[in-house]
Amino acid sequence: MVYNTDELIKFQDVSKTYKNLLALDKISFNINKGDVFGYIGPNGAGKTTTIKIIVGLIRDYLGKVYFNGEDIAKRHHQIHKFVGYHPQDAGFQDWRTINHVMHTFGLLSGLKGGVLEEKIHKTLNFVGLLDERDKKVKHLSGGMLQKLRLAQALLTEPEILILDEPLSGLDPSSRYQIKNLIRSLSKQGKTILFSSHILSDVQDVANKVGIINRGKILRIGTPEELQTEFNIGNEIEIEYAINNQKFIEKESLECIQNIDEIALNKQLLTLKPDLDLDNAINQILNYLVQNNFKIRSFKTNKPSLEDVYLRYVRGDFQ
Repeated sequence: MVYNTDELIKFQDVSKTYKNLLALDKISFNINKGDVFGYIGPNGAGKTTTIKIIVGLIRDYLGKVYFNGEDIAKRHHQIHKFVGYHPQDAGFQDWRTINHVMHTFGLLSGLKGGVLEEKIHKTLNFVGLLDERDKKVKHLSGGMLQKLRLAQALLTEPEILILDEPLSGLDPSSRYQIKNLIRSLSKQGKTILFSSHILSDVQDVANKVGIINRGKILRIGTPEELQTEFNIGNEIEIEYAINNQKFIEKESLECIQNIDEIALNKQLLTLKPDLDLDNAINQILNYLVQNNFKIRSFKTNKPSLEDVYLRYVRGDFQ
């Protein structure tokens, strides 16, 4: 195998079967150094199986997985040194304090003494739990528990951070805080793989997205690539002035595929998917000006990552 020095994790034709269930079907993809890789798919699609292979919890698979060009199967006893793992449902004993949890994980990872104390202080400060370090687990909110899970994953300063549903079950404020922590880690150059069912959150923080369904990788690309390159029509929302007496008709311009009246003075224009967006916008604006339409606002709506994801999972793209 020719090793690409930009690749941190590489899956090559990896399959995993549970009895009669094919959980992964010859998946191949890579995560480059510095990537924030959003991994999305329905329940049972294969996300957690992929993650468990990376962190060494599953070893009986077919194919190869490489870390920095080395087969991780030959380094499974060292995985904890270079991978930080935030499991979806990591349980902490209720009676422990945050500080006690961090000490326990540190000792299990081979840290001790002043080095461990320094890393605990640094990590808890980063996630915003330093002042809460003496609080017991049973008194923590959902957001604080997720921060603690993130803190224990970061304690050994791993080369890659694996986050399994880090935003699950959080209120909007806690989700915002966790996303900001992920952004901060990305700015520091940390490589991150995270799975999520909240696609708007993936779109907010990921620079690369992988869509998996029924054990197969359907598509990998940047959010922008997934939104634009597969002929999903863009939309233009026009709000007219209250005293405007006329509206665009579908037959007026060839670039328009459909028109919906979404309010008394608003139209939503769906453009044909195989055209140049900038040319279409110019055509529409010229038409509005030449025909003396009175408009209050004009904006484009790109298809969301969720739109693309749903179409892939339905099988619209083959």
